[in-house]
Amino acid sequence: MSDLIRYGVADAIATVTLAAPQSLNALSTPMLQALAACFDRIAADGTIRAVILRAEGRAFCAGHDLAEMQGFRADRDGGRIAFTALFDLCSRLMQAVAAMPQPVIATVQGVATAAGCQLACSCDLIVAAENARFGVNGINLGLFCSTPAVALSRRLAPGAAFELLTTGEFLPAPRAHAMGLVNRLASPDALDDTALALARTIAAKDPAAIRLGKTAFRAQIGLPLNQAYATAGQAMVENALLDDTAVGIQAFLDRKPR
Repeated sequence: MSDLIRYGVADAIATVTLAAPQSLNALSTPMLQALAACFDRIAADGTIRAVILRAEGRAFCAGHDLAEMQGFRADRDGGRIAFTALFDLCSRLMQAVAAMPQPVIATVQGVATAAGCQLACSCDLIVAAENARFGVNGINLGLFCSTPAVALSRRLAPGAAFELLTTGEFLPAPRAHAMGLVNRLASPDALDDTALALARTIAAKDPAAIRLGKTAFRAQIGLPLNQAYATAGQAMVENALLDDTAVGIQAFLDRKPR
């Protein structure tokens, strides 16, 4: 395991911690690689029911490592190959997080900017400190956050997302909560406990139903209505056929605790 992240599992909940506070947990190539390997490991572990993604230090994640990016310009092609490899790696990680069979909860303190905001928005749920801020402010440096926009525009109305992308302004956590970007707010001191409580609630549910449900939920977003219902309907059939589901429904009918 890389020294850029920390990883642990307790009570069927995995916790992944960005552990590079000196760089504001920037998504350098080594950080992206470490996260990708860690999430692959978690996805393959059927005993894990929920995942918490958190960070050390005063920021959740400041986005890409700008010093690393500037270094690419010394390459013979001006950095085209290196930039392509970096953004491809980042996009693969974000898609891997979204495709995880387990729900992933981002725990955001300080700022989540650019690709850091993208990482939080790629998770299924966001718990944020009341003083946290979200931004896709690459435009302030002349770099429109086109790839972070993919994740952001799936959590916010397009107009709201585009405003953030074009103004470079920060979105305070309370307003992000009101707009639906953030699921739960917490005081900074209670942030980890709030995320853990949410993870425990999810981990207590039927794991097969959660996995089927997350896959169907992600798949139907953006589909035409008839295709969305076809996708969701098939997931309902598969879920209804599970033995544990049969037991749960019968216990409800018999008014017995499951």
